[in-house]
Amino acid sequence: GVYNEKEADITQYENELPEYNPSNPIVFLDIQIGDAEAKRVVFELFNEHTPRAAENFRCLCTGEKSTEEKNLHYKGNIFHRIISGFMAQGGDITKQNGTGGESIYGDKFNDEKFWYPHTHGGLLSMANSGPNTNGSQFFITFKKTSWLDGKHTVFGRVIQGFEHVKEIEKVETGENDYPLSKVFIKDCGQLIDELQISELELERYSTPESQESPETKK
Repeated sequence: GVYNEKEADITQYENELPEYNPSNPIVFLDIQIGDAEAKRVVFELFNEHTPRAAENFRCLCTGEKSTEEKNLHYKGNIFHRIISGFMAQGGDITKQNGTGGESIYGDKFNDEKFWYPHTHGGLLSMANSGPNTNGSQFFITFKKTSWLDGKHTVFGRVIQGFEHVKEIEKVETGENDYPLSKVFIKDCGQLIDELQISELELERYSTPESQESPETKK
């Protein structure tokens, strides 16, 4: 789970989010809400300090580790938990309800030894059920969530399409924060074309100050 506990002890994490690095893997999720057209959200994955989580997510976007027995792919996967003012959680590729998930390394993998802080919205972080229980479930933050620092591995961030993430935040939810409209990954993959990557209008990187207002395009 991802705990919505604002009163939890908050440790200060000194690591600052890295500057944008175009040589990092760039992946996308085309996310559809109900019957609306799917919208693309593009992420940079932090390969340098969180390589296990980054590679796991990259491969689950491309589906390249899937076999006939195992569908290791986010395509078709739902966001099963959305909490406005907090985050959207998805990636349960085995049960689609938050109780399952599996990594490309086998069932679960250990935390990285490096913790980035959850300083603002648009960060990509691993959901878990305690230390060293990373599978395929992830969440995207809607805002700063410091109480998760040191408990969940931040391994990437939205670099384009944060306005679509904000649309997910508006989806009405019912019991257990389950969305009443289906929110799912219609398609996903990796952007490897350098031209495509260089033409991305990066909205959200560098300092948290500039990231408070996604309207300002750099």
